[in-house]
Amino acid sequence: MKSPDRFFADSGPDDLSSHRHRQLIGYIGLTMPFLLYVIVGWRQVEGLPRWQLLSSISAYYYTGAVAAFAGVLVALALFLFSYRGYNNADGRLDRIAAIAAGIAAIGVAFFPTEAPKNLPALSWWTPIIGVIHFVSATVLFGSFIFFSLVLFRKSNVKQRGSRPLEKRLRNIIFVICGLAMVACIVWVVIALVSGGPIFWPEALALEFFAISWLAKGRAEVTLVVGGRRVLYYGSHPWRLISLGKHSAD
Repeated sequence: MKSPDRFFADSGPDDLSSHRHRQLIGYIGLTMPFLLYVIVGWRQVEGLPRWQLLSSISAYYYTGAVAAFAGVLVALALFLFSYRGYNNADGRLDRIAAIAAGIAAIGVAFFPTEAPKNLPALSWWTPIIGVIHFVSATVLFGSFIFFSLVLFRKSNVKQRGSRPLEKRLRNIIFVICGLAMVACIVWVVIALVSGGPIFWPEALALEFFAISWLAKGRAEVTLVVGGRRVLYYGSHPWRLISLGKHSAD
């Protein structure tokens, strides 16, 4: 068995970003709900039963996971601000959507939602801050939906039937993720009107956002190559030792 070399699929000549960049954005969204849940479950929060879900993702701002909540959103914003998309007719839309999403992520992080009823409120919080948070979250998820349903589906090959099978399959994933995010937003609206929790629709929307970015970043190639490397070095452990020595030199 030959050791695989490349973790990331080759980018096109007009690609101004990279598949690594897109995968990082995807993994941030993928891990965020789990990270917040684990941190709060691990750290006892007064007034909250351990390992109990809060009413929303944003409610974790008022727990011991506040640093992770804000830090993940700021990291996401930085990756979005630096995302350049493609050098083509739609490149400007890539930049505008990414910058809008980055600004919105900063808004969600720096302007928290209203404190849950069982947690202490912030002395400096005002209803205006809550409005900014809501608008920022709406723009953020709206940008994610726009990427999935519009930008990610574009191709240099104008005739759909002439596009490679892999591209057509990825477009199906983008449509599914985009429509799923729309359904999650509708779920959020219904829950807010009825006074119910919105953790699950928010968390699922983040997961579908992550899947769309991972698909755009060709994460399947990385997973296959990573699996092959595990199998290769598992059956040739001395090669891994040799590789470590070469790296040290």
